[in-house]
Amino acid sequence: MKRVLIPIAPGFEEVEALSVVDILRRAGIEVIMAGTVDGPIEGRNKIKVLTDTSLDSVKNQDFDMIVLPGGAVGTENLKKDPRIKEIVERLYKKGKFTTAICAAPTVLSSIGITTGKNITSHPSVRDKLTKEKVSDERVVVDGNIVTSQGPGTAIEFAFKLVELLLGKEKVTEVNKGVLARI
Repeated sequence: MKRVLIPIAPGFEEVEALSVVDILRRAGIEVIMAGTVDGPIEGRNKIKVLTDTSLDSVKNQDFDMIVLPGGAVGTENLKKDPRIKEIVERLYKKGKFTTAICAAPTVLSSIGITTGKNITSHPSVRDKLTKEKVSDERVVVDGNIVTSQGPGTAIEFAFKLVELLLGKEKVTEVNKGVLARI
């Protein structure tokens, strides 16, 4: 079974995190929502979620993919967390999928793994992405790096992640119940 880590930090963008968790789980992928802090974590829109576990308890485990949700405050919390940098670098070096949506591609940029890569992000943070080739596409795949623009592209992003992990047939199967335009 494919395993995906989604770190959840205070200020995360709820649509980006939870819609991705939902679609990946519908596809039969093991998704671990790991909190960067203890207890319920409040997102950018004041929605509180309980994570599956703490980031500390899974930070040394292997995953097929990491997904960094955006949200301005959530992204900054991910960026300043040394555990995120360690996990992203380790998974990226192993050729695992390293993905981010909205403002979170700036986390990948700050770590240095997107230099020269084709990526996308929320328009509000594009001025911070000076070492990358920034695209207006809604979802961009460049090797094992996958990026997307924001809450409105979260379902497309999630289905692209399913496709990369399990193939187009699984996307078609899952979307029979979801009815997304993909």
